[in-house]
Amino acid sequence: MKKAVLFFPVIFLLITLSGFNNAQPAKPSPFEIGNGLKQALELATSKSADQLSQVDGFFANAAVKILFPPQAQKAEKTLRKFGFNKLCDNVILSLNRAAEDAAKQARPIFINAIRQMSLKDVTNILLGGQDSATQYFKQTTTGQLTVSFKPVIQTSLNKTGATRYYGDAVNQYNQIPFVRKMNPDISEYVTQKSIDGLFYQIALEELNIRKNVGARSTPLLQKIFSFADKNQKL
Repeated sequence: MKKAVLFFPVIFLLITLSGFNNAQPAKPSPFEIGNGLKQALELATSKSADQLSQVDGFFANAAVKILFPPQAQKAEKTLRKFGFNKLCDNVILSLNRAAEDAAKQARPIFINAIRQMSLKDVTNILLGGQDSATQYFKQTTTGQLTVSFKPVIQTSLNKTGATRYYGDAVNQYNQIPFVRKMNPDISEYVTQKSIDGLFYQIALEELNIRKNVGARSTPLLQKIFSFADKNQKL
């Protein structure tokens, strides 16, 4: 009789535990989706901007390092051939220092865009492709980034010596007989490459948080991305 009394509570406990183990995670509320995704995007964009704004953030990162513009690479080869290696190296270093300086301006622009997202925006991003957030930022922030970056880039180019170094390189090249003359203005090119580098880094951070469970640093992030993982497998 005692065995029977003990048996049923044990069975009940096993069934209960089994139910907990098989239970599906609760679907996040719209409020949780909105807050959770915005939290994830603020982390990703802030980390990207912080990384790229550090010394060597652009220069030491082969994926985003700014080199001579494509139309000037022939000029670079010619200058190096004539012994102007140091001048060309100074151009490249100073271009990247300008981009690193400008990247400091990116964080508030991204955060402002995140805070203006609608529930539809965040749901589409959460359940969208692996770079849905990056594509959203490209659509909504490129114009503002360009406007904000241009004066900063120009100031940074002057401060880091890029304007002078690139101008010297172009002037040296333009003195070579029979070459096609080049424009010494480099600010627009560096502005665009700086923005491209930011979006590249954000895409990496977005992919990391979608693929790497360990990158979901709060219970809310774990909940909403587990929900996203489940829906993307359906």
